Amino acid sequence: MKKLGFLLGVIAIGVGLTSFEWRYSLGLGDMAPLSDREMENVDGEMVTLNSELDENGLLVIFSCNTCPFVIGWEDQYPGLHEYARENGIGMVLVNSNERFRDGDDSMEEMREHYESAGYTCKYVVDESAALANAFEAQTTPHVYLFNSDLKLVFEGSINDKFENRDKVATQEWLRDAMSKLAAGQEDQIDPADTRQIGCSIKRN
Repeated sequence: MKKLGFLLGVIAIGVGLTSFEWRYSLGLGDMAPLSDREMENVDGEMVTLNSELDENGLLVIFSCNTCPFVIGWEDQYPGLHEYARENGIGMVLVNSNERFRDGDDSMEEMREHYESAGYTCKYVVDESAALANAFEAQTTPHVYLFNSDLKLVFEGSINDKFENRDKVATQEWLRDAMSKLAAGQEDQIDPADTRQIGCSIKRN
């Protein structure tokens, strides 16, 4: 069943943050859409959600190069990737900012950002924001955790740190969800949907 997700309105000069409204998003228990759609990774490899699925599931995070919320959170990506691998969960970052494809979110800029930010997982371009549209993903970041059958078990935010790198997270929602998923306790994931906060995905 689809859930009604609340998106916080935010304003930031120069980065195109917008006010958000209530919208439906992919719901808990839903199958990952477009799981066989090929997307280009920063190394030129074509990957799909199916190809990145590991024994216990798959973590998908809609991300980008410039959003201050991403910049405030992205130092956690390598650690999340390692934690996901330890728990038999694949991980892929998806850039759906089609409006900026010829600028800050071009493949060339993605490759540079991948290196400078120290990413270790796949970072793919979502042409025409097709995957974001199918997911009804709204923000960067926007987190989706799927089980081994590619059914959604957790959605929303990484933790309660948000855009502040200096803040210490007190609620590690995503790590807790991954731990329970790997332990075969996905029905005990609580909360299973959290409020996602970030920049709007820049669709055309």
